[in-house]
Amino acid sequence: MTFLASMLATNLGAERYFRSQGGVCVFEIHEMSNKQCVELLQRAHFGRLGCCREASPYIVPIYFAYEANTIYSFSLAGRKIEWMRDNPNVCLEVEEQGGGKGWNCVIATGKFQELPDIEPWRAQRMHAWSLLQKHNDWWEIGALKPEAMRSEADTSPIYYAINIQTLTGRSARPLEQQ
Repeated sequence: MTFLASMLATNLGAERYFRSQGGVCVFEIHEMSNKQCVELLQRAHFGRLGCCREASPYIVPIYFAYEANTIYSFSLAGRKIEWMRDNPNVCLEVEEQGGGKGWNCVIATGKFQELPDIEPWRAQRMHAWSLLQKHNDWWEIGALKPEAMRSEADTSPIYYAINIQTLTGRSARPLEQQ
C-alpha cells in the first residue's frame, strides 16, 4: 500500500493532498472551534468582504477590526456601500498562511449596519474609529479611489459594522510521512 493510500485509509480527517517535489504531502483538515475562529479575527486585520446584489456577487479586500462579535470597517461611497445598503447580508473571509505548514480560514456571515455621524450611531462610529486606528494601514483600502471617480459627496468616510450571525473555520496541517 502506498503512503498516501495508507494515510487516507487510517485517517479519515485527511481530506486533501497535493504532490510536492519530494513525494506526496497529505493535509489533515479540521473544523476550528468558535474560540479559534475568534482568536484569528482578533489577530488579523485584513480580509475579503463578500456582498451580493441582484444575484451578482462582489468580493473586495478590506481592513477591519474585530470586537465582541462585531467587525468594524470603513469605506468611501461606491459599489460596496451601495450593494450592502441594498442587501445587508454579507460575509467576511479571513485567512492565515502557515508557510508550507498549513493554513487557517474563517468565514463570518452577518448583517451590514452603517454607522452615520448622527445619534444614536455616533458613539459606535467613534468606537469603530478607535479600534481601526490601532493599525498603521487601516485607512488605505477604504480611502483609495481613482481621482476621476471622486466627487465632493463621496469623500466623507462611511463607517460600518457587521454584526456576526455565524462564524465557521477550517484549519489544515500537514501529516508527517512515516
